[in-house]
Amino acid sequence: MFAAIDQFLRYLKIERNASELTIKSYSEDFGSLLDYVRDRVGELNTPHELQMTQLRGYVAYLHECDYARTTIARRLASLRSFFRYCQREGLVTSNPAKVLRTPRVGRKLPHFLTIDQITRLLESPPANEVEGIRDRALLETLYSAGLRVAELVGMNIEHWDRDANVVRVFGKGRKERVAPIGRHAAKALTRWMEVRQPSPTAKPADQVAIFLNRFGTRLTTRSVGRMLEKHLNVTGLDQLTTPHTLRHTFATHLLDGGADLRSVQELLGHKSLTTTQIYTHVSTKRLRDTYEHAHPHAEKNRIASPE
Repeated sequence: MFAAIDQFLRYLKIERNASELTIKSYSEDFGSLLDYVRDRVGELNTPHELQMTQLRGYVAYLHECDYARTTIARRLASLRSFFRYCQREGLVTSNPAKVLRTPRVGRKLPHFLTIDQITRLLESPPANEVEGIRDRALLETLYSAGLRVAELVGMNIEHWDRDANVVRVFGKGRKERVAPIGRHAAKALTRWMEVRQPSPTAKPADQVAIFLNRFGTRLTTRSVGRMLEKHLNVTGLDQLTTPHTLRHTFATHLLDGGADLRSVQELLGHKSLTTTQIYTHVSTKRLRDTYEHAHPHAEKNRIASPE
């Protein structure tokens, strides 16, 4: 059982390009299930030994322990993914987690920054220090291209086409996409490349990374989070802001500016339009403005009745 889980986690990391945080979450989910089964029926030697009745009992146990619905839903999704993998590899003949009911979970609206707030954040890094130059280029690129943080730290020098002002990134499942970047990000990146110095002892894979840490090796997702936290403290912005908030902000500002949902879907690299639709809540103001200017009975266009 442990060998199958390790094999699955390696598959997620290597073939699906899953982040360290995703791998950690999956590992914790499997650990929770195995602890439950071990306490009741003993150790499992293979995935085939896990029965649907045990999974149903596990779900009931999670509810009894008052786990959040989002947590239960995520753990069930982890199990379904694991058994789909095991089916493909011939380790099981069926997916016992497939029929389990996922608790209904309300979609949480994404946290995003206003234009004034994102401007304050982007101007926070000092422009006369190497780390400040890097941080500004990093934040500008995240916001300008709407990248996931894992896509950002995975970028190499060859992935940036300076002439076309686009970057090539690899998202979930190693899916490649080309993302345009604005002139502010291009200018910040150009400035960073002038002072960027990889460590001579760094691995070849780190030597070509666009974004480096203070030791001259590839920056990690965790380091990006710590860097952002530092600038949030300086600017006094909401501490709930994460690197992914800049991706939410990117999508929000595009829709507010008049971009259509399909285009935003392509720019974000979303497989399904349903995923992108979460951002439509922020376009209420734009829709209201359109209505006020276009509809003859709207307040701004109300026609005075003849006397």
